[in-house]
Amino acid sequence: MPRIKEVELLQVNLPPPVPRSDAIQSFVTQETPIVRIRCDDGSEGDGYSYTIGTGGSSVFALLKDHLGPRLIGREADEIEAIWRDLLFATHATSVGAITSLALAAIDTALWDRRCRAANLPLWRAAGGAQARIPVYTTEGGWLHLSPDTLVRETLAAQAAGFKGAKIKVGKPHLAEDMARLRAVRAAVGEGFEIMVDANQCFTLSEALKRAPHYAALGIAWFEEPLPADDLTGHARLAAASEVPIAVGESLYSPGQFADYIRAGAASIIQVDVARVGGITPWLKVAHMAEACNLHVAPHFLMELQVSLVGATPAGRWVEYIPQLDAVATSRLAIEDGHALVPQSAGLGIAWRWDEIERRAVARHILQ
Repeated sequence: MPRIKEVELLQVNLPPPVPRSDAIQSFVTQETPIVRIRCDDGSEGDGYSYTIGTGGSSVFALLKDHLGPRLIGREADEIEAIWRDLLFATHATSVGAITSLALAAIDTALWDRRCRAANLPLWRAAGGAQARIPVYTTEGGWLHLSPDTLVRETLAAQAAGFKGAKIKVGKPHLAEDMARLRAVRAAVGEGFEIMVDANQCFTLSEALKRAPHYAALGIAWFEEPLPADDLTGHARLAAASEVPIAVGESLYSPGQFADYIRAGAASIIQVDVARVGGITPWLKVAHMAEACNLHVAPHFLMELQVSLVGATPAGRWVEYIPQLDAVATSRLAIEDGHALVPQSAGLGIAWRWDEIERRAVARHILQ
């Protein structure tokens, strides 16, 4: 069995290609911790996770000081055992964003190594359910954009073949949100999906007030309407709303998703492979959703999530937000409004290591 002999850690910071803002925050830069695993049989695997501007150095420190050293000498194919051991080694800091993001960088590297060694693309190795998935864009729907710009960007996305677009909501008054949404709906017609995303900014009473107005426009889903820890509020809203409730990017463990599913608090499961701790727990959540007849439409990281959505029958959408273009030569392949799963072995990301080395703000090697 191949054993891990070296772990290389890097961090690169990737500014967003366009300004991104929502109801509670702006996307400053993608701090990207990268883990490179090398084994004694010559096999290798590369993984990563991300933040949107804070905490990257903390993730890197956790990898360097605590998690990375525990990988040396481990059998690389025992991915489930490694993930569980690392989770319990950090039990005092779990469940939480920093620990989950560090676990994800390691777990994706282990899956990449396994798939490359078996000469299989990730979507096949993890299930092989579907090779093409509808894709929607978020890049033209940010909260700071004017209604005219929203219309222009969404029409361009429709013309490019996207099946839907996400519009950020959370303006101070409902009328402002509705003016933006009505303008977009009038421009794109009824057959184009519009999703709305509040980024946790509403109280329950405000979300209950706004949901029927969104429903009147045929909105595909109402995303993160309330703070993610308000499980009871989400359950009450889901019971009252005709618009499906979408939740997941701010949940950090399969157990948190199980709570939401048991409570009937969401019907669109937006599990983020980095924030939930990697591919290993992501698949658990996706299969849980499938068993409960729910859709999975993951958050962000399209370059990696496309393969995971392709692995499971529950996968419904891929979210288009490009972020790796500066450090990878591969691109998300889109055909007739569908994202095509990568066919190359591993994660399907062709990294530009020369550019990563040039941009690295931190680096450490463990042996």
